[in-house]
Amino acid sequence: MTIVEVLKLSADYLARHGSDSGRLDAELLLAHVLHVRRLDLYLKFDRPLTETELTAYRSLIGKRGKGEPVAYLVGRKEFMGLDFEVTPDVLIPNPDTEVLVQRAVAIARGAGGSLRVADVGTGSGNIAIAIAHYAPNTEVWASDISRGALDVAARNVSRHHVDLRVHLVCGDLMDALPAVLDLVCANLPYVDSTANLPAEVTAQPARALFADQGGRALVARLLEEAPARLRPGGRLLAELDGSFVESMERLAAKRFAGYQVHRDLGGHVRVLEAWS
Repeated sequence: MTIVEVLKLSADYLARHGSDSGRLDAELLLAHVLHVRRLDLYLKFDRPLTETELTAYRSLIGKRGKGEPVAYLVGRKEFMGLDFEVTPDVLIPNPDTEVLVQRAVAIARGAGGSLRVADVGTGSGNIAIAIAHYAPNTEVWASDISRGALDVAARNVSRHHVDLRVHLVCGDLMDALPAVLDLVCANLPYVDSTANLPAEVTAQPARALFADQGGRALVARLLEEAPARLRPGGRLLAELDGSFVESMERLAAKRFAGYQVHRDLGGHVRVLEAWS
């Protein structure tokens, strides 16, 4: 079978099994098996696959059909133009989170000096590493409660050569972070545990997805704890769900000097920014 034949069959199969991006998934998985770029598939449509390649590909397509995320199957995910290793120990970086990182980088670039930054609940390290990469005046402390997540983050820190400016620490929320910070960033678990989610979402670690109080608990704790750790004029950027943004705005109004919200490309409220 040729590449074009295999892709058509696989895309149709994935569409029948619930994928709304069957063709893209099929191409990403085949490019992974063949060790080529996805674009290269279009240049080799008539190339026949070996039996070994077909066997490996069928296995991945079968797993994807059962809801396993493509990122876990290929072991990587792009975020902010950078390539990150991902495993089932970490949440898969979401393009919507780029709104938070872009704002953090803008704050850092406008600071006129060095900034001490925290990434709370770092997971794969994508937020911390992207900030360090695009804002060279930052020194970032990235914390997580999961040792498995920190192992993945450590490999990503090394991959992107930011070892000297990204420091990984294990602890709950802000416990292991420096006493005084200029900027605190966080994409904490904020999904209601009763939410009905697709299989590819629930395949990700529950501790990185769900929080008590309808998803509010950890974001609320961060808003309570962060002001004492921020220097005067310091800022907090927290990703959250629009369903409870009003309650977080009320809390921010009590604990900070001011706040605003930022929307993602889909127009949904995505990030709460607050300043001391």
